[in-house]
Amino acid sequence: MKSHSLLLATLGALAAPATAAVDTADWKCESCPYPKGTSGTVEAGLGAVSDASAPFGNGTGLQRQGAHLVLGGTLMHRAEGGYFADLSAADLGLDRRSLAATAGREGLGTLRLGYAEIPRHFFDGAMTPFVGGAQLSLPAGFPAATTAAMPLSTTLQPLRLGFDRKRYDLAGTLNGGANWSYALKLRRDERDGNRPTSGAFFSTASAFAAPVQQTTDQLEVSASYASRKLQLSLAYQLSQFRNSIDALTWQDPFLPVVAGASRGQLAQAPDNQFHQLVASAGYQITPTIRASADVAFGRLTQNAPYLAPTLNASLAPSVPALPASSLDGQVDTFNGSFRLTAAPIEGLRLNASYARDVRDNQTAVLSYTGVATDMFVSAQPRQNTPFSLMQDRFKLAADYRVSGTLKLSAGAEQDMRNRSYTEVVDSRETTLWGRLSLQPREDLSLAFKLAHAERSHSSYGTAVWFGSTENPLLRKFNLAERQRDSAGLRADFTLSAKVALGLTLDYANDNYRESLIGLRDARSVGIGVDMVFAISEQTRLHAFAQGESIRSNQNGSQTAGVPDWAGRNKDRFEVLGLGLKHAAIPDKLDIGADLVFSRSRSATEVQTAVGEPAFPLAKTAVDSVKFYASYKLKDNLWLKASYWYEAYDAQDWRVDGLLPATVPNLLALGQQAPHYRVSVVQLSLRYRF
Repeated sequence: MKSHSLLLATLGALAAPATAAVDTADWKCESCPYPKGTSGTVEAGLGAVSDASAPFGNGTGLQRQGAHLVLGGTLMHRAEGGYFADLSAADLGLDRRSLAATAGREGLGTLRLGYAEIPRHFFDGAMTPFVGGAQLSLPAGFPAATTAAMPLSTTLQPLRLGFDRKRYDLAGTLNGGANWSYALKLRRDERDGNRPTSGAFFSTASAFAAPVQQTTDQLEVSASYASRKLQLSLAYQLSQFRNSIDALTWQDPFLPVVAGASRGQLAQAPDNQFHQLVASAGYQITPTIRASADVAFGRLTQNAPYLAPTLNASLAPSVPALPASSLDGQVDTFNGSFRLTAAPIEGLRLNASYARDVRDNQTAVLSYTGVATDMFVSAQPRQNTPFSLMQDRFKLAADYRVSGTLKLSAGAEQDMRNRSYTEVVDSRETTLWGRLSLQPREDLSLAFKLAHAERSHSSYGTAVWFGSTENPLLRKFNLAERQRDSAGLRADFTLSAKVALGLTLDYANDNYRESLIGLRDARSVGIGVDMVFAISEQTRLHAFAQGESIRSNQNGSQTAGVPDWAGRNKDRFEVLGLGLKHAAIPDKLDIGADLVFSRSRSATEVQTAVGEPAFPLAKTAVDSVKFYASYKLKDNLWLKASYWYEAYDAQDWRVDGLLPATVPNLLALGQQAPHYRVSVVQLSLRYRF
């Protein structure tokens, strides 16, 4: 009866005179699906990790062997008047965990709180004789002439390398009415732990851990206006970085070459901050023409005090005073863009855009006296190089649908850059591309794209501001003249109502014909196949395979003259994946599996007139297998189980076999290429209320 009354009322409203105003303020939707009350889920259980592995725990929080708690859930509350509150928690029993809470009123505003921990682990097997945090010292028996003469057998201790990252979020939105809305976002990232680093004294070097105690705070305040035709926004953004450790000092484990050069010092990342004003606008000029623009003005500053130029008391009297107490660095930024889209006739769409990015380094250029590893004063002073960049990008594209089965696309792009303190002042790159999309049959669609790019530049100079003159024949790959050709093909087949197949081919070739010294050419070829197979209503299978080959050739010179050696690199990557979902007992038991196998190989060789053998192959193999199942015990209770096995094997000639005492003049950490086999089992109950 109620539905009939609603229908009659609606028909009556439609038949009312156009001049009659209808007051809808007290209307209520009696049948709108807005649940009220409290609901949620809780998941709790136990898990176990078979073996300890830092690389496996990087980002997963599963680096430790043994049992762990599986705990998480959600909570949702809805009340009269559109009030709501949501709470979610995940991985509370791991070092990687997250919490988020959101509350507010529909159409009025929201408030969100968030917390997350993300672990960063580097590698296993690190050993060091150094002790301490920001001031590293050595036990008795140091220094020594070589690593073989050091008492490493009694002083090496295991070293955990990694840091914990904690993130705090606070965000709120407010609907101000009259098409206005406001937003506030706050974020703090804290990093605490250590990371690998190294320092050198002339012909000797040491690897050790640098402490990490850093904080990054971000703030964004914005106001937005939105109507049917016009959209506007204005925001202020702040990013502030703070480092509790400004310097790392370490005791040299090797006998000093000159008197007093027994301690080294490395500056750490300095405190800095960035302020930015951002504005954007969009306007629907006509039903077929829209214009939009963005503009941002920013300033980056860094004024951390300088460290002393030397710790060598014997050398300090001969070192001139620094020209300033700090860098007093300032970089002004500008980012602006304008976009126009139009559909002048049916089937045709045009896009045009222009963007300018400016990095204007206003830091004063000063002259500094160089001190080489606390051993001697350089004869030639050095100046800081305030790099600046201005980049302009123009893009024009058109899409035209010839018919229901044929679509043509084409475009042109131009990238112009102006730099300071680089060998090339001005460069220009023009790209032309075309794309054809065709569906010759209902079960087959094809897409083919071609692109050609040419980069040219002003006269290539020789850098002299880095302290030593470079080879005048050298051409850096990011500055040199280049010709790039690329092609891509995508084909999708619907083999039957149950099977879909996709094929992707990509090719790119870079040619640096004018570079006598430097990268000469690079080529990549990629192929990918993916398939979806609906075996039945209860079973679905998906699979993919991807492969890529990258080759490059470069020339070099041992005498800073004409080419006298050549380097070749060849990298190959293969990835195979398979996923299966199956309703073993419909509405009762669901099972599934995800399998991923990847391989990579990197071959490097350097050839001179002597004919050296190639470097050993660098290889990586990763196999990951996951099985999972969910069994419904009741309508609101599930038993969940999962098993994850991952095997990682790597061969890296750069670190394999490099132990702390392997090289006479290098005290290494002794890390090797990753090798692990880890299994993770989890069993939990999920309850819904």
